Amino acid sequence: MAYRWVTANSVWLEEEHNRFELEAGRDLPRIDWPAARHRLPDVAQLLGAALPAGCAHAPIYPEGFAYCPECGAPLRTGPASHLPSWWGATTANLGPEDHPLPRHVPHGLPQTAQPLAAALETRPPEPARGQAELKIPAPPNAVCVFAAATFGYAAQRLLALAYTRNVLQYWDPEAQHWDVLAPEEGTADLRFDGSQYAWLPIVQPARRGEVALVPSEQGLYRLVIDPIGATFRTEPVLEVPLVASPGAVGRRIACLVVSGAHYARTVRLWTAGPDGADPEALDILAGDGDAAIPTAGWARPYSYDNQLCWLHEEGQLLWRPGSAPRWQPWPFPWQPRLQCGGPTRSRDGRLWLLGHDGAAYSLRELGTEGPGQVEPIDSVRLGFGTLLFRRGHQVKDDPWAAPDVEDQNREDAYVLPLLETVGAARSQPSGLVLRIEGFTGRAEAALSGEVLPRTVIEWVGQRNVMLDDVARLKNPADCVPFVYDGKLWLHHPSWNAIRGWHLESVA
Repeated sequence: MAYRWVTANSVWLEEEHNRFELEAGRDLPRIDWPAARHRLPDVAQLLGAALPAGCAHAPIYPEGFAYCPECGAPLRTGPASHLPSWWGATTANLGPEDHPLPRHVPHGLPQTAQPLAAALETRPPEPARGQAELKIPAPPNAVCVFAAATFGYAAQRLLALAYTRNVLQYWDPEAQHWDVLAPEEGTADLRFDGSQYAWLPIVQPARRGEVALVPSEQGLYRLVIDPIGATFRTEPVLEVPLVASPGAVGRRIACLVVSGAHYARTVRLWTAGPDGADPEALDILAGDGDAAIPTAGWARPYSYDNQLCWLHEEGQLLWRPGSAPRWQPWPFPWQPRLQCGGPTRSRDGRLWLLGHDGAAYSLRELGTEGPGQVEPIDSVRLGFGTLLFRRGHQVKDDPWAAPDVEDQNREDAYVLPLLETVGAARSQPSGLVLRIEGFTGRAEAALSGEVLPRTVIEWVGQRNVMLDDVARLKNPADCVPFVYDGKLWLHHPSWNAIRGWHLESVA
């Protein structure tokens, strides 16, 4: 005779010999228990279930059980998860528990409002050199983007989407290895490599397994995972070829799509509500009637001052909800240096982009109706937001101002910002950077494939802390920082392990 145990999220079936199996779960297909036996610790954490600690009467117990009903032995349950989600650069609106960025900073740049400095700056400051405190294997497909959240389950988990190979990878923290999730029948191909990658997280999933709105060459899809069955599926939001990653501004999402025959392809802006409702396709106004709008090569979008912007080597595309999108080519002969960072913010709140006119470097104002103001500078400045460096010296005023020279020896170094922390308690720009030591060449060369003999992973802030160093690094801009399980991680596609540091105050 079988008994049913009804919990908040599931219906468990207790069969003979005190054996429990999940019969029905909210938003879950029936579990293949024989296949799940080898990874019960991970499954139990995801379901909020319990495992035996001092007896062997059942391999797993329903959530809420604290003692074995057969012998009364205490059970092992996972700790309650209160960790915030981490999505890296996104224009989506994050929930209060996810440390959303304040409105006065652009959304979509590598910035975070999580209080990372409180933990990182407790380490010994320069010149002491630290090293990575944790390491996990790099995902099998190393060129990827990361997401860490509960996705509607009882525990936080980490995903790595290899967007150039259509491979979704899942980190099993109990078994300490990566699983490749299998696509269910009818799942769309998630390859998207014509432009920089960005996705729109689903912050408060209505169903278990909802991850994000993800771009594909075929359209925009809702990604849903089943980590217990090790599968994933997609649900179409828009099935039209995309030319750039999606962005969000206010209560609207938007992406650039292409329509028409191959010989007469036209780029348009598609917009809808966050759930895909109330869709609209808009024609793009061109500042120069002869300037074709590019169909590839876009940077990931950012939103600022209620305006969404995509940057390109040929120009900028601006859209404010309620008005027509505008394409503005860069004035000849000025060309941007997108590989050197992104939009930087001046003290009066305007955004600027680094570029070169064939004779000298300059910063050009972004997001304006016309060509914008231009400020000349003497050399490349690497960074975004307010985290900006001229060679090894930090620029703490306007982006075109003179840098703070605290150590003359840093003139033979380049500092590449990776992640800026934004918060009311920060009196100066701070974040995670790479310090490329002993490099006297051009910044573009350091970023484009030259072997860098020595690179320091460093936190700059009220105290500068050297977290680790790397020998013979190439393409430093490919480093991807993220936060998962209360720890800061740094990944590079050429490394065989992801380096991590504890963030006890965040956990």
